[in-house]
Amino acid sequence: MHDVMPETLSLVEDFLAFCSTHAIPPMTLLVVPGCDWRDEQLDRLRDLAGLGHELAAHGWLHRVGTPQSLYHRLHSTLLSRNVAEHLALDGESILALMRRSHAWFAEHDLPAPSLYVPPAWALGAVARQSLASLDFARIEVLRGVLDLRTAHLHPLPLVGFEADSGFRAAILRLWNSSQTGMARISRRTLRIGVHPQDLNLRLGGSLRELLKERWHFISYGDVL
Repeated sequence: MHDVMPETLSLVEDFLAFCSTHAIPPMTLLVVPGCDWRDEQLDRLRDLAGLGHELAAHGWLHRVGTPQSLYHRLHSTLLSRNVAEHLALDGESILALMRRSHAWFAEHDLPAPSLYVPPAWALGAVARQSLASLDFARIEVLRGVLDLRTAHLHPLPLVGFEADSGFRAAILRLWNSSQTGMARISRRTLRIGVHPQDLNLRLGGSLRELLKERWHFISYGDVL
């Protein structure tokens, strides 16, 4: 579950209630630390962690100003809009952001995250060998999950449902079909990436049908 923020927390809880009615076990919640979290909202996060949901770090602010590079402008237009904050930073700044993101959890009496997911899965211009200095065990990117203990990237298919326009819905239908087929053929774990509002968007029906299938759900640690 991406984009767990103060303003999305009620939608997150509604989504999790839907999942519980379909016997879906606790999921990984991607928390954006740099938002304006109030004490009451932090208590709700602690409650979710107490129910077994894994908390992961998801950037810092989950937004960025005007993209500077051509690649970032294309990425923003076609995929990430204004959320891929790593793409506006150099390597040292990316590492600093990730360390700050990890430290926030302990500062607020929340379980330390073992997983980091950059916004829009865009890790940016950071050397892979420098990631070993971080306190995370793994990082998820668009292609799969990077194990920081071995520096090995485990390629894993991925489906998503954040379709707030007809164009994005059409692209995601094609993408999801190819990724689900790849998972079945390769027998690799399928990542199901969701956002708090997805049940109410154009692919909400497809997401409901997918979640009702007879899956064997596993954690990120189990994948590796």
